[in-house]
Amino acid sequence: MSNEACAYCDEGAALDAFGIKIYELPASKLVLFKEQSHKGRVIVASKHHVSEIVELSEADRNAFFADVDRVAKALHATFHPDKVNYGAYGDTGHHLHFHLVPKYKDDEFEWGGTFAMNPDRVHLSDAEYDELAKAIVANL
Repeated sequence: MSNEACAYCDEGAALDAFGIKIYELPASKLVLFKEQSHKGRVIVASKHHVSEIVELSEADRNAFFADVDRVAKALHATFHPDKVNYGAYGDTGHHLHFHLVPKYKDDEFEWGGTFAMNPDRVHLSDAEYDELAKAIVANL
């Protein structure tokens, strides 16, 4: 990998621009996405600085997906979404991570379609972010 700064590895201002690290899982870091158009949206970022899932060993890949599964179950238990969408991108940020995006039929924002990376619609207070984080972590 290159020597470029990585928001998920550095956990500094670059991460603070879009997320709040809320928990350490065995193979990943859990980040609450600040833009909350979809209540409970999080990112599960691998603890390994790799760009592609194929760069992980079988054991590391299985551990990463076990973390994704654990977080998805926590989102379902916490928010009761109608569906959780999963997105794994990285064209510009070369660190393996999955967006877990709870979707709600009664909200209808983007229901039935792909979620926007950052619709810039819903931002919360620090207390509200803290409340969301505690609720998710309580169900991990």
